[in-house]
Amino acid sequence: MRHSAPILVVTGTDTGVGKTVFSALLATWLRRQGTEVGVFKPVSSGGREDAGQLRRAAGAELSLDEVNPWFFAAPLAPVLAARLEKRRVLLKDVLARGRALAQRVEVLIVEGAGGLLSPLGEGFDTRDLVVGLRACPIVVASNRLGAVNQVRLVIEALPAKARTQAQVVLVRPPRPDRAAVSNAALLAEHFPAARIHDLPRLSRPHAPAAALNHPAVVRTVGAVAVGCGLGPPPPCSG
Repeated sequence: MRHSAPILVVTGTDTGVGKTVFSALLATWLRRQGTEVGVFKPVSSGGREDAGQLRRAAGAELSLDEVNPWFFAAPLAPVLAARLEKRRVLLKDVLARGRALAQRVEVLIVEGAGGLLSPLGEGFDTRDLVVGLRACPIVVASNRLGAVNQVRLVIEALPAKARTQAQVVLVRPPRPDRAAVSNAALLAEHFPAARIHDLPRLSRPHAPAAALNHPAVVRTVGAVAVGCGLGPPPPCSG
């Protein structure tokens, strides 16, 4: 039997900050390294576009229902959308699905919904996935004014062991403000600089293969993977 794969959980400071964009970049980068990668977005509501993007980035070896087994129609927090349909999502079932997928691949990327503490199902959130799957957490934030506070709150909410593994990705928005150039340095006064990564602005955020033609994007994604114990070191600049 294959050993369980390393698991990375991508979470964020909020919804819409770039979790899916980064997860797809990471899956595509790992495939280019020759790694058999799986993706898992256990719970979604309001649409399955993000799950579909992840599935394509991973090579579409898994079905959409394997990538995203719990989907609810209402554009609400998943736990509320599930209750509208008189359904319940339980942590034990999500962990069992995730562990089963991790037996089938070399690396498993799990994407939460909303922020770290946004309720996913009955009595659990993405933090519980990090703990239950013994995963390396990747915290994605939009690189704008307020990001330092938001990232620090998420990091502080992680359990101590996960906190020592966490990687932070600051995603440049389409119209960055003045804080975007100083956030990483300010955050480094409170969190190890080697685990803070800047993702350049992407002209085609939903085309990971094209984005990975840019050396700066490759360096960032590779550095995050290495920070979680995966892949070769990213190429040196210069």
